[in-house]
Amino acid sequence: MGQQAMIAFLSLCILCHVATRRPMMSEQHGKTYRPWDPERYRHEAQSPAAKLPEGDLVFFLLDTVPRLHVRRFYAPYEQETRGAPPFDPAMMVCLLLYASCVGVFSSRKMALACERHLAFMAIVGQERPDFRTISDCRQQHLEAFKEVCVQVVRLASEAGLVTLGNVSTDGTNIPGNASRHKAMSYGYMRKEGERLREEIEALVTAAYQQDEAEDAVLGSRRGDALPAELARREDRLATIEAAMRRLEARAKADADAERQHRAAAEAERQRTGQKRRGKVPKPVGDAPTDNAQSHCPDPALPMMPTNNKGWDDCGNAHVSVDEACQIIVACDVSDAANDKQQAVPLAQATLENLQQAGIALENVFLQKKLQAAEDKDRASLR
Repeated sequence: MGQQAMIAFLSLCILCHVATRRPMMSEQHGKTYRPWDPERYRHEAQSPAAKLPEGDLVFFLLDTVPRLHVRRFYAPYEQETRGAPPFDPAMMVCLLLYASCVGVFSSRKMALACERHLAFMAIVGQERPDFRTISDCRQQHLEAFKEVCVQVVRLASEAGLVTLGNVSTDGTNIPGNASRHKAMSYGYMRKEGERLREEIEALVTAAYQQDEAEDAVLGSRRGDALPAELARREDRLATIEAAMRRLEARAKADADAERQHRAAAEAERQRTGQKRRGKVPKPVGDAPTDNAQSHCPDPALPMMPTNNKGWDDCGNAHVSVDEACQIIVACDVSDAANDKQQAVPLAQATLENLQQAGIALENVFLQKKLQAAEDKDRASLR
């Protein structure tokens, strides 16, 4: 009798545990998601949240994320009926926001932290996403995260953390997924292309000869497959030719922009009656120079000067920060090495984000800064 009572008691415990971890339904469309209840996690025995200080950042985010409008994150999952229930998008938003705040950007490190770090465990509980889920979520909802950033600025303003007394802007070069040692100049590309064509022609001839010999031996059986070395060289030649086309297109676009710049400067001189200073510039050519370089892994990255390596393939990341509590009110990544060229675009992005966040400017500091930068750009054409 005692044994039966024990079995009944254990069965009841299992049922209660399953009931507390049952999938949760979406409020609008009835989509089922994996359970996420951080408030319940706090009251569980041996809860990670119980071991963290009361003022930890993770509690602020757990209280803030429910106030954000994150319905856009749910939209891609509402009509999907295949597979197991997905993780709650609100949990993924909270996880990615906290990881960004503490400087963890690698999806693999986030997944590991969800198993070993108390603050991360306080967010996800027992529902721990793997690194691929985290990476896919971040890539799929990149545009939605931009809206979340605007909402964060709005909440910071309501909390008195954004005063707009002084807004600072700066940029930094972030290395990309490319090695400067693998860059190829346009002149070397032409030589390498010619060499590869000669090798491919020799390999094709050898392949045909091999096919004829094998056909004589094998008859109707397969013997016409090209060597793997031929396929590799063809792929490399196609990659090099694509890089050459990109360099040619970039050179033509730069030439067109330079012609427009010269035409605007000449029109300004004609209007003001000023004479040209210095020598007459050389005609603009559409063809790339032999030392123009491009990367095959990430051709969008330009060569930029860096602090510790001299030159590297980077993207220039810019931020606009409010003075009071260091709240980022705007950010962007460009391919321009000079930060001065981004003063106007970043100021415009700051104004747009503040307007979207519903923050009224009590002074005209940003407008004056934007107007001064635009006047300086117009003056540089003269």
